Amino acid sequence: QVQLVESGGGTVQAGESLRLSCVASGLNFNSYVMAWFRQAPGKDREFVATIIYSGGSTYYSDAVKGRFTISRDNFKNTVDLQMNSLKPEDTAVYYCAARESWGRRNEPYDYNYWGKGTQVTVSP
Repeated sequence: QVQLVESGGGTVQAGESLRLSCVASGLNFNSYVMAWFRQAPGKDREFVATIIYSGGSTYYSDAVKGRFTISRDNFKNTVDLQMNSLKPEDTAVYYCAARESWGRRNEPYDYNYWGKGTQVTVSP
């Protein structure tokens, strides 16, 4: 049974940093593309960042590019999201996701497995 479990969320002020982590089990981790999505109240779930199997390639949404960094550790089966210079508009539930194949499209329906999410709140 595949499980993705996020941690690291919390409440911070604008300009501060947070680091999210996701630990995966029940899958051959280094055979999966990993990603982070987020969903703010009343909005659709949106793509944040993705990282290829080996970690050699990453891709970010324009909203977070230059502020967020995705990384993975294939020995620990973890994928992290370092979030710097946080803004109130980054407030959302952040989800870890996994899929078997790499592609330029990153819609929620492209991903096979999901965690339950972790709340990030950024106050002005």
